[in-house]
Amino acid sequence: MTETVRPKILVVDDEADMRELLQDLLDDNGFEAVAVSNGAEMQRALNESAFSLVILDLRLRGEDGMQLARELRARSVIPIMMLTGKGDETDRILGLELAADDFLMKPFNVRELLARVRALLRRSAGPVARSEDLHSHQRLAFGDWILDLTARQLSRSDGTEVELTFGEFNLLEALAQAPNRILSRDQLLEMTRGDNSEVFDRTIDVLILRLRRKLEPNPRQPQYIRTERGLGYCFHGQVSRV
Repeated sequence: MTETVRPKILVVDDEADMRELLQDLLDDNGFEAVAVSNGAEMQRALNESAFSLVILDLRLRGEDGMQLARELRARSVIPIMMLTGKGDETDRILGLELAADDFLMKPFNVRELLARVRALLRRSAGPVARSEDLHSHQRLAFGDWILDLTARQLSRSDGTEVELTFGEFNLLEALAQAPNRILSRDQLLEMTRGDNSEVFDRTIDVLILRLRRKLEPNPRQPQYIRTERGLGYCFHGQVSRV
């Protein structure tokens, strides 16, 4: 029988006990975990093997986890879950704005961590092979944009692709699937991050800001993603299936 391929996860944490805990937890629950202690070891591991997810400590000894996340995101769309021992929401906001797809504070519930890992891997499944018949893809068109729901890609009508993190893509999909309808932050959080994610309103605000920078001709005067004061956000414009 063919052995099932286990998703490979890279853990980056400078605490030996935490590395051991995470590695054992992931290995015992259907994943293959590799644990390293710093940015240099992280880079070597990424160069040597393909990973499905990175779990990265925000406060590495002598290093800036946010900077490592930013550098990784600049060259890859691999999902990033950030861990921190601080309870400051500012850290979570900055981490999400820079690169991360999810954020979990230490000490964490192991069942919650596993649930979030599985949710990130489900959302990041794909993209499908480029040789696949594009006519089988579900795609939405608005303005000069094409949102391929199957390949999880955003591109202009001339074919130019724009990279989105998994959180950004999920939010844009939720908005574009409900054009001209006001959605509250709570509704968007439920639609994009799932029941197992820690809820805080500013998560959506940060992702909206990032999407506007990528989508809008003038992010200060958004054409598509508009704020409805006191209510939430609304995706304005005609959306069609192509």
